[in-house]
Amino acid sequence: MSELLYGRHAVQECLRAGRRRVFRLWIESRREDAPLPKDGPLGEIVAQAERAKILARSIRGGLFDKMRSDHINAQGVALEVDDYPYVDIQTCLAIAKKAGEEPLLLILDHLQDPQNLGTLIRTAEAVGVHGILIPERRAARVTPAVSNASAGAVEHLAVAQVVNINREIDELKKRNIWVAGLDSDEQTPSLASARLDGALAVVVGNEGEGLSHLTREKCDFLVRLPMVGRVESLNAAVAGSIVLYTARQARRADA
Repeated sequence: MSELLYGRHAVQECLRAGRRRVFRLWIESRREDAPLPKDGPLGEIVAQAERAKILARSIRGGLFDKMRSDHINAQGVALEVDDYPYVDIQTCLAIAKKAGEEPLLLILDHLQDPQNLGTLIRTAEAVGVHGILIPERRAARVTPAVSNASAGAVEHLAVAQVVNINREIDELKKRNIWVAGLDSDEQTPSLASARLDGALAVVVGNEGEGLSHLTREKCDFLVRLPMVGRVESLNAAVAGSIVLYTARQARRADA
């Protein structure tokens, strides 16, 4: 099967990563026979496609009109590609080993919103997360919307779809990887008191319910973001991003 990536960052990073099979590039123009752009962001994307010997053509309306009707801002570019290449958890751990680093993983416990998933993926790639684990069912998966929300970061990151999150947590713990769950309970220790250096997997729960009961119990420890304002909590993507950056800083200090 194939899907359409859209948005300049998502398309450019997909071409740069070279992980997917690419079928063709579409550039929106005012005329059906308009030449492909040579300058600017779209010109750079066309040049990338030409270097990779990917068919590129300009079209007027068509699929871009359809995306606009679906409230999608394609920024004048779309890329027809194969499905996202998921990996297994062993690949995520191998990436850490090759880098000579202790594993840093992100586990998403049935996160539902594609925008939240994309935001967390973008943060994860920025701080050097070696892999992300998401459930196969009842959770957001990597779609063109997620690739766009991540500004194309997902094209460079290892994402594993797993059948059972809790089973994978058990396996990680057998490998001496500590598992930290993000929690909002006022009795949970503050993030500032947590040890986040070393081999670590950070678990972020569902937007509405947080961590499931069993996943919460599986975690080695829980962390909470203390709130001093009037808002009761941050959304899952923002909270998870803060924990990931804190873990990154702890690892840098340890190094």
